[in-house]
Amino acid sequence: MRQRKRKGIALLGCTGSVGQNTLKVVEKYPERFRIVAMAGGWNVEKMAEQVLQFRPLLVSMADKESMEALRQRVKGKIHLEFSQGTEGLFAVATHPEADMVVSALVGAVGLVPTLAAIRAQKDIALANKEALVMAGRLVTKEARSKGVRILPVDSEHSAIFQALQGHRKEDVKRIILTASGGAFLNLPVERLEDVTPEEALTHPNWRMGQKVTVDSASLMNKALEVIEARWLFDIAPSRIHVQIHPQSIVHSMVEYVDGSVIAQLGVPDMQLPIAYALSYPERLKLGIPTLDLTKAGPLTFMEPDPKRFPALELAYQVLDAGGTMPAVLNGANEEAVHAFLRGEIRFTKIVELVRRVVESFPRKEGDALEEVLEADKMARKAVRDLIESGRVH
Repeated sequence: MRQRKRKGIALLGCTGSVGQNTLKVVEKYPERFRIVAMAGGWNVEKMAEQVLQFRPLLVSMADKESMEALRQRVKGKIHLEFSQGTEGLFAVATHPEADMVVSALVGAVGLVPTLAAIRAQKDIALANKEALVMAGRLVTKEARSKGVRILPVDSEHSAIFQALQGHRKEDVKRIILTASGGAFLNLPVERLEDVTPEEALTHPNWRMGQKVTVDSASLMNKALEVIEARWLFDIAPSRIHVQIHPQSIVHSMVEYVDGSVIAQLGVPDMQLPIAYALSYPERLKLGIPTLDLTKAGPLTFMEPDPKRFPALELAYQVLDAGGTMPAVLNGANEEAVHAFLRGEIRFTKIVELVRRVVESFPRKEGDALEEVLEADKMARKAVRDLIESGRVH
């Protein structure tokens, strides 16, 4: 029997939640996957552990100091190439032995290397939703021209992707993104103003990075996913709906024109969507506990409260405006979330700041990467200016 060629994987964001779960999947199937290049941030200890276990050909860190610290950690134990910063992300994303790039960086930093991977004709397992939020038209156009597949890793978009298999696109009535509601779903709205970063980082179902967890609490994460879904599935924003589902068992649904609704269910474990993206169209045995609906308890659904979750409205607003406006929303949100985590602003000011910046910004077409990156930069500056002016706290 002819031996299957191992799929070369380049991993952007290997020390984060999605990155670590990706490595768990690879560890279970070493005969199918090989990590050829890895990019991390500043966690030298975790990176050294991963490098020694998976033995890539190339590794990149966020800066020179981290890179040199990693080099010393693995010196004499492994031979590999080192890189750093933006140049390192590009090198990992375009590594010649990579068949697929797992884009698991958090935030706008993921856009340029993801686009570079597409231009190098690598299939993309996409967890970095910001790449499509900021430059959805540009990214999807480039993927089509290069014959590249973009396979979703977010659990909600993976669920939609799975529910669409075997069905005609023209028969889709709407897609329904589910949201847990985050840490403050049942907290009285009047108390949201006083919540702390520590409270915001306590997610009921998922273990994620700080920025994504705060976005989940404000539902900005779902706002970004609405924009991502528009581009991933080439569907009008008016046909993308959000429902709160606190149990995180139904990961999302697709409703068809005949009234049928197809949902994807599973335990909340990121290995599931990651493995499906890596092995598509095959499925892998992962050893994850079977979903037992008799023990899962009642599954509940509700419409999002616009007073509690004003971020959702902004998603549809910037999609309607188009051009660089989604990039403005994303950049403003990233800056506002970081300000909240530093204790500079209240939780409720995150979306307020984003709204003020979005509504004051000029729209540009955004057909060029430079325009998108400039919009991102200026949106961040606008947030900082508002905070430093003392008009927001």
